[in-house]
Amino acid sequence: MSMPVWEEFVDLEDYNTFRVKSTARYLVRIQSPDIGQLVRSARFQNHRHFILGSGSNILLAHRTYDGIVLKNEIPGIDIVSQHGIYTTLKVGGGVIWDSLVTHCIKNRLGGIENLSMIPGTVGAAPIQNIGAYGVEVGDVIESVQVVDTRTGKARSVPKAECDFGYRDSAFKHELRGCLITSVTIKLTNANHYRPTLTFDSIKKILEVQGSLEPTIQSVSDAVRFIRRQKLPALNEIGNAGSFFVNVVVDASMYQGMNNLHPYLPSFPALNGSKIIPAAWLIEKCGWKGVQLGRVGVYAHNALVLVNFGGAKGGEIIELSDRIIQDVEHRFGMKLRLEVNIVL
Repeated sequence: MSMPVWEEFVDLEDYNTFRVKSTARYLVRIQSPDIGQLVRSARFQNHRHFILGSGSNILLAHRTYDGIVLKNEIPGIDIVSQHGIYTTLKVGGGVIWDSLVTHCIKNRLGGIENLSMIPGTVGAAPIQNIGAYGVEVGDVIESVQVVDTRTGKARSVPKAECDFGYRDSAFKHELRGCLITSVTIKLTNANHYRPTLTFDSIKKILEVQGSLEPTIQSVSDAVRFIRRQKLPALNEIGNAGSFFVNVVVDASMYQGMNNLHPYLPSFPALNGSKIIPAAWLIEKCGWKGVQLGRVGVYAHNALVLVNFGGAKGGEIIELSDRIIQDVEHRFGMKLRLEVNIVL
């Protein structure tokens, strides 16, 4: 197989949804899992690198990136097995996540419809263990195929070794240096489908629509309706969706906070823990809808930081630092970033 083409001095503005201007020394498009020769090359070994999907969960901190951008464009949605209750698919890491959701809906496969309209690629989904409305991608993943960019060695990581947690996985930690080439997922065939309706907002929309027996399509439509109300369109204003992760606290800490803030919202997590919406914390600190020069907090969702045009990555980082400090000062909790900062 021929070596991928090395593109030089690439403008990354169109490769990140924050629309931050930055220039990469090199960009290499990965369209096959066979990258052993690439990662063992002298040029690769002599430069730092980061892996890029659709650029919807990154913030480029500087005007230049003196390294290599590995653009994951590995295609493919293939049936591994199909029988009884389930259908198993193997999906290329470069496939756009919402394209996969649409594909599954058209083929009457349930399990990821609650994750409709989440931006990004399939290869990025396990890293963050993306989730919404009671479903996480880790719920349907069987295995993740990776290549270690330090050695070029490929392996399949079974679900048990992915260490999925709330917006967390092994791919943020011990497997951080891996390119995710494909993901194997197990979905439910429509005739055995049972929707996940743990959020009242979804149920209310389905009731208004008269969906007495929700389908894969109707659940997806409800999720899309909600997301359009809460999130700015990526092609209209620079943003990366949720900038911060919701806060997970144990039962005792939650009780203490609830005594101080009786209207503190929450929803259940594992082992009796509670998840507190970071948007509520930020809004209570007065940040919702605030604009500071070229950056600000989205007026309809305090989790979303926006670039109104021409902002540098550093300006967005400064804004996020101020928000984190205010939340910690008022509530005693330190917000974590959902967005990855590329330095």
